[in-house]
Amino acid sequence: MRAVIIPLLFLAVMTAGAGARGETGGSVFIEELTWTELRDQIAAGKTIAIVPIGGTEQNGPHMAIGKHNLRVKLLAGKIAAALGTALVAPVLAYVPEGEVDRPSGHLRFPGTITVPEDTFEKTIESAARSLQLHGFRDIVFLGDHGSTQTGEEAVARRLNRLWAGKPARAHAVVEYYRASEAGFARLLESRGYPASEVGTHAGLADTALMMALDPALVRTDRLRPGDGVNGDPHRATAELGALGVDLVVDETVAAIKQAVTRH
Repeated sequence: MRAVIIPLLFLAVMTAGAGARGETGGSVFIEELTWTELRDQIAAGKTIAIVPIGGTEQNGPHMAIGKHNLRVKLLAGKIAAALGTALVAPVLAYVPEGEVDRPSGHLRFPGTITVPEDTFEKTIESAARSLQLHGFRDIVFLGDHGSTQTGEEAVARRLNRLWAGKPARAHAVVEYYRASEAGFARLLESRGYPASEVGTHAGLADTALMMALDPALVRTDRLRPGDGVNGDPHRATAELGALGVDLVVDETVAAIKQAVTRH
């Protein structure tokens, strides 16, 4: 009897928790809301929509292929919570990574997925127009991948021409990417870590950020340079990563506030 009661109690607790979460509709993630909850949050003043853009690519033998997607979602959630007037759209997981017929770079490794540049730009443009249709006034592109920065800026310019005279604007907030890459790298180097170790892909910086956000995606027994890695991740820790998380959130929140104020 006791063996039956314990699972039933666990189920009751989980069901109650899920019910409370569903009843409040307080998530910053649009995909976790019902349409009526979303409508009400927009009406209550949450009129900034963050469009997180990730990427699906190899990240060495020690870090999961979905690094960009998980990282940008979690950071966007923190940024939205700090702003208090923002919600987060579902992550766009597919970005330009090169040509399938002539694979180079990350595309030489299993798991990397690419789309053409025009497909990528049309996708984020359509997503932004959909969000604007439903009442969002500021659409913010946050790109976690270097290949998307130029495209995000081009789409934002096109949308702003399209929306001229309307109470809506698109913003390509490149400060997010700059903080997560060059900004965090400078911070680590100021603490004595050489640039060759910090790296530019799946090295110390990348790995530390992931450890701080979701350590389950890092295989700590495989931390070594080479095999799709630029840098050396073996000294990465969640504590170092937390410094990067704070930097990215703080600088991005400030940049979004400035962009929205200019609007």
